[in-house]
Amino acid sequence: MSIRRSLVKIAGLKQSPRFPVRVRPAKADVEIAQTIARHTSPVPEEIARALAWGADEKVLLVLASIGWVASRGGGEQVRRAGDHALLVALASSLLPHAMKLIFDQTRPDRKTVLGHVHGISFSGKRDDAFPSGHALHMGALASAAGVLPPGQRRAIRAIAVSLSLARVAILAHWASDVLAGFALGAVLERLLRPLTGYPPDSLKEKKDAYH
Repeated sequence: MSIRRSLVKIAGLKQSPRFPVRVRPAKADVEIAQTIARHTSPVPEEIARALAWGADEKVLLVLASIGWVASRGGGEQVRRAGDHALLVALASSLLPHAMKLIFDQTRPDRKTVLGHVHGISFSGKRDDAFPSGHALHMGALASAAGVLPPGQRRAIRAIAVSLSLARVAILAHWASDVLAGFALGAVLERLLRPLTGYPPDSLKEKKDAYH
């Protein structure tokens, strides 16, 4: 036993946790991943991988930047919406990277042989499964859509959920990674609202009219 451990034991203190923290998938996560690995094939995997690009942080940052520039020519409320979209996109990109410095979790695509035979390919870094950055972006989008008319809100949220589930379908993430990322994104978007003044008053009035 090392001197440090001996002193800790004598003092009756707990050792500080070691980082990064190892996160293990739940039993349900493993069962879902195994089912996908057994029943998938190259064509649906290619489709799911293409869909997942719609939630990629680089794509979303470019779109948010374009929207922000375009919003500069509008009124105050339009500019607020542009500010909010850009800030949320930036924060949603930084948060998962910061969390992946703290948490390590092996991606499901690194734990299957059968899945690769059926068309699964490798995604990202081996131990960057938790949380899903793609789902975090989509959770933020789904939350921001809450002030839109019912039809638009449902459409955007359906897209957000579908793009998030695509990350499970290609075994880039365990199902719990996607659920956690989606929830974190929704919370993050709400926390940033006071900083940007989102939603604009016009959207608040429309939302109240729908209820």
